[in-house]
Amino acid sequence: MSYRKLGRTSSQRKALLRDLTAALLVNGRIETTEARAKEVRKTAEKMITLGKHGDLASRRKAAAFMRNIVADVQTTEDDKVKVENALQYLFNQVAPRFEGRAGGYTRILKTVQRRGDAAQMVILELVD
Repeated sequence: MSYRKLGRTSSQRKALLRDLTAALLVNGRIETTEARAKEVRKTAEKMITLGKHGDLASRRKAAAFMRNIVADVQTTEDDKVKVENALQYLFNQVAPRFEGRAGGYTRILKTVQRRGDAAQMVILELVD
């Protein structure tokens, strides 16, 4: 198996990757360590590819992985509140941005080393 353990149990690692992937897709960029970013990149690119497919099977596969967090809140003219969760945001907003792109949806930019343990910090962001 070729993945990083990240010093966590399997359930903790899965939860971490789910949270970071959802945060990346909703916010567009996150700041984390290099090892975490390289692992999140794998899952985020898989989610975006599922979003590009857009069929029911892809939506269900993405729903099995994604967290149910609020991505966007809008109010309509008749004072109704429309809440969009991360899965809907992935399929409605993020995936259409990458329709013409065959892969490589993210980039990693190195920043400073973290004070304390000197871990390499990076910014993981979606490519425009």
